[in-house]
Amino acid sequence: MTTRALLVTSSILGENGQSNALANHFKTKTEAHDVVVTHRDVVVTHRDVVANALPHLAIEELGAWQTPANERNADQQALAAHSDELLAELRASDVLVLAVPLYNLGIPSQLKAWFDRVLRAGETFRYTENGPQGLLEGKRAIILAARGGQYAGTELDSQTPHLKAMLGLMGISDVDVVFAEGLNMGDAQRDAALKEAFQAIDQLVETL
Repeated sequence: MTTRALLVTSSILGENGQSNALANHFKTKTEAHDVVVTHRDVVVTHRDVVANALPHLAIEELGAWQTPANERNADQQALAAHSDELLAELRASDVLVLAVPLYNLGIPSQLKAWFDRVLRAGETFRYTENGPQGLLEGKRAIILAARGGQYAGTELDSQTPHLKAMLGLMGISDVDVVFAEGLNMGDAQRDAALKEAFQAIDQLVETL
């Protein structure tokens, strides 16, 4: 049995980013899980939206989506290809894993640009008389959230409901969140938070 995971990372700090440390632990654990635990495949596709940054969504790209494929000119075909590639990756996955730092109480703009390409009416959701309906039901998501302070469960954590709302719009309601918080509040707090987060990731990998 093969489980396909799409891992999306969004830290501007590269290998120094704590959300990338969570992502790397996820990848390492899935590799070990394949060989040691079940002998089944967990195939991870990695999309780094910082190393392969997308521009902010503009009217020209939106217009390309709204133009029938057989009527697009060369520029529109190139613009639509950005979203089509990301949608194909997402559709091919069983599990979406988002490694997300907290920037100014929100998600990185690079990750927002990714969501802007995959949240497309008629592709991942549709409008009905009863409101929007997600078209990607049956998938699950894992959010790996790295924060310098401690925000989970407080009014300042606007990031978690935002992510869950965007996932829910696509029909992804099975969402697990792993928090690594207080990472800038001293070495002891950081080490303890990362250890706890790594253990939570280990447990989630066992369920893939």
